[in-house]
Amino acid sequence: MPTPSSTAPLVGRSPLLRAEGESLAPGSARSLLVTILGELVWPTGEPVWTSTLVRLLRGLGIEEQTARQAIARGAQSGWMVPERRGREVSWSLGPRLEHIFEVGSKRVFSLSDPFEDWPGTWLSVLVTIPSTHRRTRRPLYAGLTWAGFGNPVPGLWLSPHVERVDEVRELIAELDLHEHTISLVGRTDEVGIGELEIVSRGWDLAALEEHYRMVLKAIGTLDPKPGEDTMFAFLRMISEWQELPRTDPQLPEALLPDWIGRRVAREIEERRAKWTPSVRALFSEINGS
Repeated sequence: MPTPSSTAPLVGRSPLLRAEGESLAPGSARSLLVTILGELVWPTGEPVWTSTLVRLLRGLGIEEQTARQAIARGAQSGWMVPERRGREVSWSLGPRLEHIFEVGSKRVFSLSDPFEDWPGTWLSVLVTIPSTHRRTRRPLYAGLTWAGFGNPVPGLWLSPHVERVDEVRELIAELDLHEHTISLVGRTDEVGIGELEIVSRGWDLAALEEHYRMVLKAIGTLDPKPGEDTMFAFLRMISEWQELPRTDPQLPEALLPDWIGRRVAREIEERRAKWTPSVRALFSEINGS
């Protein structure tokens, strides 16, 4: 699932790939906390102890003080609702984070979809940001990128995902840019650049492909021992996976055949399916002790 409020680009600063681009390494406390909550807490519908979250974050390379700060900030953001039980505190997921997981999980799982039924239509959005709304620039660009839009020419955003129009409508309304936006749905024509040039200009696919190659190589070296080693490898891998939709526009097969991103996503899905039962059983044991 996506990390709430994160807008920084993934390529070149992955939370899980070291600078040398080979091995899996700890991500930020914030992103790893979201991974734990989304993969281990959300499916159960049960609360999680502070001590459990700290233990898992420490196992992922996060210092205890930093882990507790991440938990406190998550609570301040409304992600989690506390309940004191004696000297301990347990946490239930707040409605905001549950909604993020519901929406984000669908986007993450769609990474492996070749999108072969694309009808050739584009959703175009033209936004002019007035000086009175200049602070909306960053969240607008982050929201459009998350929705799979590219920016082939200044001011114009294009996406083959016409079905995401409601998501864009909500984004534009939230940023109060309705009066400064025009959107259209249609096909490209012979006037101006063609679809291949739109793809080339709209997204930095070369950098994204290189990132995917590093991720694929790192995942291929994973061979954890049963128990906590598998749990921590699982969480690092999922933390990487949940960030990928931020930079992968999930272009259809017709525009981007044999895309490495789909192969990486399938590899992660297969490992996730293999490791999930044992990881969740171990989490239940830790959280219940």
